[in-house]
Parts: sequence; C-alpha cells; structure tokens
Amino acid sequence: MKIKTSEISALIKKQIEDFSSKVESDDVGTVITVGDGVALVYGLDKAMLGELVEFPGHIYGMVMNLEEEHVGCVLLGSDTEIKEGDLVKRTKEVVKVPVGDELLGRVVNALGQPIDGLAEITSKKYREVERIAPGVMYRKSVDTPLQTGIKAIDAMIPIGRGQRELIIGDRQTGKTAIAIDTIINQKDQNVNCVYVAIGQKNSTVASIVDKLKKAGAMKYTVVVSSTASELAPLQYLAPYAGMAIAEEWLEQGKDTLIVLDDLSKHAVAYRTLSLLLKRPSGREAYPGDVFYLHSRLLERACKLDEKHGGGSITALPIIETQSGDISAYIPTNVISITDGQIFLMTDLFNAGQRPAIDSGLSVSRVGSAAQIKAMKQVASSLKIELANYRELQAFSQFGSDLDAETKRILNHGRVLMEVLKQKQYDTYPVDRQIIEFFAVKHGYLENVEIQNIHELLVKLYEHVSSSHHQIIDEIYKERVISEANEKALKAVCDKFFEASK
Repeated sequence: MKIKTSEISALIKKQIEDFSSKVESDDVGTVITVGDGVALVYGLDKAMLGELVEFPGHIYGMVMNLEEEHVGCVLLGSDTEIKEGDLVKRTKEVVKVPVGDELLGRVVNALGQPIDGLAEITSKKYREVERIAPGVMYRKSVDTPLQTGIKAIDAMIPIGRGQRELIIGDRQTGKTAIAIDTIINQKDQNVNCVYVAIGQKNSTVASIVDKLKKAGAMKYTVVVSSTASELAPLQYLAPYAGMAIAEEWLEQGKDTLIVLDDLSKHAVAYRTLSLLLKRPSGREAYPGDVFYLHSRLLERACKLDEKHGGGSITALPIIETQSGDISAYIPTNVISITDGQIFLMTDLFNAGQRPAIDSGLSVSRVGSAAQIKAMKQVASSLKIELANYRELQAFSQFGSDLDAETKRILNHGRVLMEVLKQKQYDTYPVDRQIIEFFAVKHGYLENVEIQNIHELLVKLYEHVSSSHHQIIDEIYKERVISEANEKALKAVCDKFFEASK
C-alpha cells in the first residue's frame, strides 16, 4: 500500500485546526500577585463566585471577585508558599462543609474540620455553605416557644422556634452568657444547637466548650470556631458553615438553635477582605453589600410548615456596641433584619442586675405567640410595671415626700427587679418561672425584705413541687392556669407566706 505525502500533510493540518487542549485556559490560571491572604489570578475564565480553587501545596482559595482581567481569590491557608506565576486550578466545586449527627459534641473550624483533637469526622453528607433561604410559601408563623430558662426573657421578650432574636450590648455585659444559658436549657427539649465563635480568643472558646461539657450540653451541640488568630476568610466563612450544619437538621424536620457570636467581628472580617480585594468602601469603611452579608445569613433561619417537615432554625446573633450606641451602622443593619432584640445595659450590669436586660429597649416582634398561655396570664403586665417603676424612679430622686400610690409602684418595681435577677448557668424550668411570677402578680412579696425574696421563692417552688405537684402537672399539661388551679395556688401561697412571717 502506497502512502501519499499530500494526504498525510492534509490530515495533520486538519488535526492541528481541530486541536483543542484537554486542559482549557478556562480551568487554570496563574497568580499575578499574592499577599495578606488574597491572590489575584489571571485566567480561570469560567470560575464561579464562591468556587474553591487549588493553589500549589494543596492550599485552597475561594473566588470572591470576578473581574474582566483577573479573578480575586481569598486564601483558606497560609500564603507563604504561593508565589507569582504559580498555577491555579479550578475544582468546579463551591465551598462545602460536612453535616449530620456525626458533628454533635465536636469542635470544628470554618471548613468543618475537627480541631478538638478527637477522631476524624466520618460524615457522608456535605452541604454548600452559601444557600438560598426557603421561600415564604415554605414557611409558617412562629408559634412554639423556645424556652431560654432565663426569667426576664421568657416572661417579657419571649423567643419562638424559628425566630431571629438579636442580643446586643457593650463589651462584658453578659451577651454570650445569655446564649450559653439558652443552649444549656435545651437539654431534653429535642433541640440541636450550633455555637459559632467568630474572632474570639482561643481561651474563651475553650472555656465555653468546657462549660457546655460540664452541663452535659455538648451531646446536642456543635461548636464552629474561627478565632481571632485565624485568617479573615475563615472568620468570614464560619457563620455560613454553622448555618449549613443547622439547615441539615431543619430539612429533617428537627428544631435547631444557632448562636452567632458575634456578627460585629464578622462584619470587620468582611471589611478586611473587601478592602484587600479593592472593593470600594462606603459608610464607616464597610463595603456597600455589608447589609446583604448578614441578611442572606439570617434569612435562612425560619420555621417550615408541616408540608415541608415542620423543622426550625432559631438564630441568636450577637452584636457588640460601642458605649451603648445601637444607632451605629452594623447594629441598625442587624436590628432591621431580626425579629426583635435583647438589649443589655452597662449601667444595669454595674448596678448588679444580672442579666442586665433593659426591658424598655428590648422587644420581641413575635411576642406572646411564643409563650404558653399560663406564662401570659402571670407575666403580661411585667413590661408596663417596670416602665412605670423606671419613670417614677427618675422623678422620685428629686422629692422625698411621696404619696402612697407612688411608694407602692416603687416598692413593686424593686421587688420585680429582684425577682428578675438570676445567676449564670442556673436556668429555670417554665413551671418554676410561672410559680414565681404568680407570687409577684398577686402581691405576696410586697412586704418581704428585698434580700430575702430569692431564698423565699426557692422554698416556695420546693414546697409546691413536693407537696402540691398535681397543680404543676396540670398547668404543664393544660398549658394554662385554670380557675380551680388559680384558687388552689392562692391557698398554697396564703399558707406558705403566712407561715414564713
């Protein structure tokens, strides 16, 4: 068989024309500049926003800027090994974290990798950290209480399953304490918890994990930690990773509580990234989309209707204010996203009122829909009574000659403030709270010395739960104080306070 050279050359030319490299330039790029945990990469024409890309040495980055000439990537590892001209590959995967019951009792980083020194996490399921929130048609209004075990909150600012309630206040006013107490109080309540620590000290996270272990709460809790010493991209990712872990349980029809501690540090980490990526800054050097940063995160917390499993995610974001200024940029952003806020006041904290909740500025937009009827019966007037007390307290400083009604309101206010005091890690079951507020409402504590109130209430609850437990059982079962139970409780209180004089 004779080979014709003309045919061979024509064939080679045709192959050269049709030739396309298997590794397209769309899938690889080269590093232009790198530094401060940010790399600019030329190429990667088909990269997606939020996609994982691989740098040399198995260091991963996340695509955050898609520009005409290059792609801006934030690094999820050290940038010391990466240099100009290095090859970068697409993974065609967005950032994902492991999810499922295997994470319960574990401490993980923002990528879902264990950092507690225990065994590897063998989760078979992974979930994207960024996800569109369930639509309005999938949701249902909040109607089930999430008991925090904190009297002041459960009585005046009730939180429902599927609600977003902001905890806001200055440094060292007890914001994290409220969140940790709420997690501890979910024991035996069929609620899984996710605690996300953003920009905290390692020692702080370690002590929180230790407290949760001692209270037996780590069995149903996952701690996602991205400490202050970690890179800004990991601090930015942590709350989204925590929300992805919670969403897995939401879709299984379970109730979940997520604590985001705290979002002011999250906004700072995002501002750092944005400035490094040369995004234009707006108010207070934050980029214009900082509102969207938190709204797309918190919008994922909701209560699904029965048709879609009936699960819920309750979010407790925490924001730190400067000198009590809740009208600053980030606080006002998050206030407008959430369904209410618990405002902690430095002056109250310094005066020994713990938790230092300001009942005037604190609000729950879900309100009594997230309370059982028995609690509404005994606590519905608390906020008004405290407001009257505060108002008269301010005026009474200027005059010594007060009429009987003013004295009564001031005395009642002092009693209320004392009843609302509570130690950290000492959560109260709802029946105990109802008994205490019942005693307040019906005036049994008006003539008791302030320093004796706490001790007397402890004895009252012990007496009712041991000798008259059928009353508590019925209130617990019916979720309402019937006329018969009200009479029975009054008779018990009459005898008890008469004997204690």
